[in-house]
Amino acid sequence: MTDFIMIWDSPILFEKLFQEHDMTCDRVNSSSINTPFLPACKGIIIPTGFANPAYSKVYSNIEKCADRLEKFVKNGGTLVVYGPTINEYDYCWLPYNFRYIQDHKSTLLGRDLTDDQFSKLIIEESDEHIECDGYFHKSDEFEECIYNNNDECILIAKKHGKGTIILTSIHEFPSPNFLKWIKDTSSKVKL
Repeated sequence: MTDFIMIWDSPILFEKLFQEHDMTCDRVNSSSINTPFLPACKGIIIPTGFANPAYSKVYSNIEKCADRLEKFVKNGGTLVVYGPTINEYDYCWLPYNFRYIQDHKSTLLGRDLTDDQFSKLIIEESDEHIECDGYFHKSDEFEECIYNNNDECILIAKKHGKGTIILTSIHEFPSPNFLKWIKDTSSKVKL
């Protein structure tokens, strides 16, 4: 049994974050996503750079298993997808229309977050500069959004079935509280 699955094709520093906070995470090569042997988990994470061939080769396999990822979320899992790190990107493999524009910068949050926003948990200190690799075009489809100080959306969340899709261009590790929130509120679902 594992708490998280990270879709990536080589060892990555991100994996140590889970070990440091007593959570389990299996890194899965993207070519294995469509196998029936993956363990159930509560969250799937796709790290920064997934669509950039200079960083990874996971994109084509993610696109091929879009229906399985959607089913995972509909059944109560949480899908967290970081920035693709290419100039412009449409998340055509997701069930909603999301558009990303690459724009690396250090920024402050543009609006105060309320205590009931789960997305507040992704960063520990919301009053300090954070690194972002881009932003998302605004849409009425977002249920929750974190903005930078240029009023650009850098994290979006959308409920889908019993689960949640979270896209973020925040170019930092998520806080342990954010991972704990996923672990505590998501259902254990088979991919």
